[in-house]
Amino acid sequence: MYTLYYLQGACSIATQVVLRELDQAVNLIDIKQLENFKEVNPIGAVPVLIDGNNTLREGGAIMLYLLDKHSSPMLPSEGITRQKAIQDIMFANATMHPAYGRLFFIDANISDEVSKNIALKSAAKIIDDLWKVVESELATKSFLGGNNPSAADIMLAVYSTWGDKYPVDITFGEKTKAMLDAVKKMPSFHKTIEAEQVESIKSVKR
Repeated sequence: MYTLYYLQGACSIATQVVLRELDQAVNLIDIKQLENFKEVNPIGAVPVLIDGNNTLREGGAIMLYLLDKHSSPMLPSEGITRQKAIQDIMFANATMHPAYGRLFFIDANISDEVSKNIALKSAAKIIDDLWKVVESELATKSFLGGNNPSAADIMLAVYSTWGDKYPVDITFGEKTKAMLDAVKKMPSFHKTIEAEQVESIKSVKR
């Protein structure tokens, strides 16, 4: 069984969803319940996955590890289709994720409300442009991976909710909306959100 260190609502949701898609059992540990999560990951970021004696960090790397290990069709074994799947995962993890991360940083570090709102809108414009790239990629297919949800689609569906808490307008194209809605309706996605909510309730009662 895998052990996954997670934070409710964070990018670790995508790792959980993929584990469920792979039909893998997972023990969840909410990092808010730990006295010092940096003993597990010095960077302090989720997800962290424990597989036997191996501690795996970095969301994109964990995703590739799991898909390879379990021979998932979400990561083809060879050729340009494999390269495209890796490229999509890297786009989600290394381009879209940091773009949303700017919203978090601005909100936490700029106290003047006028300056904060200007900075948030500037960051949102960058995110908007990235979603236009996604819309273009979806011009002739339902998902980045083709006819079925890919790991990158799952990752993007998680990130897409992060702008809701800020006073910014982030626009999704029609094809992108359809893709995101389809991913969020996946049973594995629903089970993951429910599992985090259950764990959250348990932690409050402790």
